[in-house]
Amino acid sequence: MSQSAKLKKTLTPFALWALGVGYVISGMYFGWNLGLEKGGTLGMALATIVIMFMYVAFTFSYTELACAIPKAGGVFDYAGSVLGKDIAFISGIAQTVEFVFAPPAIAFAIGAYFNAFFPDVPILGTAMVAYLVFTALNIIGVKAAATFEMVITVLAVGELLIFVGVAAPSFEAENLVRNAFPNGWAGAFAAIPFAIWFFLGIEGIANVAEETRNPQRDIQKGFGWAIFTLAMLCVLVFLSAVGVGGWEAIVYRNGVDGETSDSPLPLALSMVTGENHLLYHLLITVGLFGLIASFHGLILAAGRSTYEMGRARNFPPLFGRISEKFHTPAYALLGNMVVGMLALLSGKTGEIITLSVFGALTLYVIAMVALIRLRKEQPDMERPFRVPVYPFFPISVLVIGIVSLVSMFYYNLEIGLIYLLILFVSYCIFKLFKK
Repeated sequence: MSQSAKLKKTLTPFALWALGVGYVISGMYFGWNLGLEKGGTLGMALATIVIMFMYVAFTFSYTELACAIPKAGGVFDYAGSVLGKDIAFISGIAQTVEFVFAPPAIAFAIGAYFNAFFPDVPILGTAMVAYLVFTALNIIGVKAAATFEMVITVLAVGELLIFVGVAAPSFEAENLVRNAFPNGWAGAFAAIPFAIWFFLGIEGIANVAEETRNPQRDIQKGFGWAIFTLAMLCVLVFLSAVGVGGWEAIVYRNGVDGETSDSPLPLALSMVTGENHLLYHLLITVGLFGLIASFHGLILAAGRSTYEMGRARNFPPLFGRISEKFHTPAYALLGNMVVGMLALLSGKTGEIITLSVFGALTLYVIAMVALIRLRKEQPDMERPFRVPVYPFFPISVLVIGIVSLVSMFYYNLEIGLIYLLILFVSYCIFKLFKK
C-alpha cells in the first residue's frame, strides 16, 4: 500500500448516473412506507414534495462544488477550502456517519430477502457475507465495481417500471384521499426522515470525482441525470403503491394496524396479482437488485470519504493509503466494513437509518454554507458549472435542512443525542491528536 499511488480515472457520465441512482434506489423498495404511518398519504406526500425540492436544489448546488473542487472527500474538502479545519472535520465526520451507517441497514434487508426464500439461512450471516463480497469487489477496482453497479442499477430501475406498469391499471384515486391526514401537520413533520430515505446518498457522486475521466464536465451530467431519474421514480412508485389499496395496505402486514412491513411493493402487488402469480415472485426476486445496488454503491462512496479523512490525517493515516496493485482505498474500505459489521450486530436497523439521516442533513447544511462563502470570498475561482437561480437554491436547502434537523431531534431525541455524542467525542480526539 502506498500514499503516493493515485486513484484511477475510469468513470464516465453513464457510470456516474448508475452510481448516483444506485446509491439511492433501495429507498424506493423499502422503508419509505413507514412515513405513511406517521403522516398518512397527505402528510407523507407533503414531506416528500418538500424534500424532493430540497434534493433538486441541493444537487444543483453540490454540483457546482464538485466541479470546482473535484476531490474524493466531498463536503470535507469543500468546507476545508473556506470554513476552516474544525468545520471541515465536523462535516467529514457527518459524511462518514451517513455513508458508513446506511449500508448496515441495507445489508440487513438483503439478509431478510434471502431468509424469506431460504428460512434456514440466517439473516445476520447473509448480511455479513454481503459485506465481505462487496468490500472485496470495491478493493479489486473501481472500474469493475462501477460496471457491476451499472448492470445492477439498470435492472433495479427496470423492475420498478414493471411494478408501476402492473399496478397502474388497479390505481384508484379514492385510495389516495382515504384517511389521508390522520395526524395533521405533526405527522407531516414526523414523516421527514422517511421522505429523505427516498433520496439519501445521491451526493456520493461527488466522492468519486478523482476517479472521473473529466470531472468538470462529467459530474454535472451524472448528477443531473440521476436526480431526474430518482424524482420520476419517486412519484411513480409512491402513487402506484398507495393507489392500489390505500396507505394502510402497504404499511401493515394485515392491512389494518399492528406489525409494520418493510416490503411496500410486494404488499401492493399482492393485491393486484395475488401471491402466487409469476410477476409477484419476479418482483420479490429481482427486488434484491435494488438493495444490492445501494449497498454496493454506498460502500464505494464510504471508502472514498474515509480515505480522504485518512489522507488529511483526521483519521489514522493508514486509511489514507491507496493500494498500488488495485489503485483503490483498500484500508478505508476494510475499516468501514468492520464498523458496519459491528453496527449490524446491534440489530437496530431503524435507528441506524435515522443516524445516517442525521449525518446527511448536517452535510447538506455545511455544504450550502461553504458554497455561499466560496461565492463571496473567491468570486474568481474557476467554476465549470454554476448553480442556477443563485442564491435561491442553496438558501432553500439551508432552510429546509435546518427545519428537518430540528424536526429529527424532536421526534428522535435519543438517536440525536447519540449522533451529537459521536461528533463531540470525535472532535475532542481530533483536537487532542492534532496538537
